[in-house]
Amino acid sequence: MAGNLLPALGFALLMNLLFHKRVAPYFFLGFLLAAYLKLPVIAIGGLGVIIAFLVTQEKPRMGDEESDEPDIPTEEGSPAAPPAPLLGKRDLRRIFWRSMLLEANFNFETWQNTGFAFALLPVLKKFYSTKESMAAALQRHLQLFNTSTYGCTLILGLTTAMEEQNSRDADFNADSINSVKLGLMGPLAGVFDSLFWGTLKVIAAGVGTSLALKGNVSGVILFILLFNVPHLLLRYQLTFIGYKAGTTFLQKLSQSNVMDRLTQGAAILGLMVVGAMPATLMNIHTPVSFGEGAGLQGILDQIVPALVPLGLTFLVYYFVKKGVKTTYLLLGLLGLGFVGSLLHWLA
Repeated sequence: MAGNLLPALGFALLMNLLFHKRVAPYFFLGFLLAAYLKLPVIAIGGLGVIIAFLVTQEKPRMGDEESDEPDIPTEEGSPAAPPAPLLGKRDLRRIFWRSMLLEANFNFETWQNTGFAFALLPVLKKFYSTKESMAAALQRHLQLFNTSTYGCTLILGLTTAMEEQNSRDADFNADSINSVKLGLMGPLAGVFDSLFWGTLKVIAAGVGTSLALKGNVSGVILFILLFNVPHLLLRYQLTFIGYKAGTTFLQKLSQSNVMDRLTQGAAILGLMVVGAMPATLMNIHTPVSFGEGAGLQGILDQIVPALVPLGLTFLVYYFVKKGVKTTYLLLGLLGLGFVGSLLHWLA
């Protein structure tokens, strides 16, 4: 029970980064889609992408005419060249190898955050030379994070490109880094977990067991190879794809001055995914009853399904905003789960 309550702290920390009145309705939209329609996080993430795209479309102004503006020329008269990437293949390979430890310190408060920060640590040291900037970067990546380990390098590559841009551009909105991470982690988890756990593992197990049942030891070896070779190859390539795609995309954004729209869209997507999490990842209800057949949980479900996880998340968020230390909140949630279970208030 105590373990079931801990994610509320992670959600509250994410809300502290993203939640403000301009985009707050999208948090509740994500929650309602998960609580009432029982949509999975991947579907809510897909809807978030569509809504973010529609909301952030630039509306044409009166008198504007369509035109293809050329690149701003330099003093020599040629278009300005984008800055050279700071990272080489060796740096990206280090991210790939370190991503293997994504779940080495998995926990139910912030999930894969320490593994994510560990994977980025060498490149962050290249980007940030001061103690303050390095601390700010690490703090960004020690927030809650959870996705499929098989596709995590795509997000690592994109995040690396955004951190590089942030280190170069003083006007870059660092909050957009976490917004993009949060928006992608749910949909990518659904895609890659389905691909590897739901499809490739079944195929590899079918081939391997058919040989193993005949007493052939190669069945075990074949199962390991059929599952891991495609995984490792894809995981390796996604590191480079994410970094290159992120770098190119950010260069285009800087030329067209649409970073504000990207930030808003990422916040919409991120909040919709975070809003769905209390209803999908926190299985909490109350067995308290007021007599024969009159249960408190039934009354709450008639008001709003998953109201207990939502209320607990906002309670923790309130204390986070008040500056209460996360250690105290963590201990408080553990105590609440323990006592609530003993007294049969929570189940």
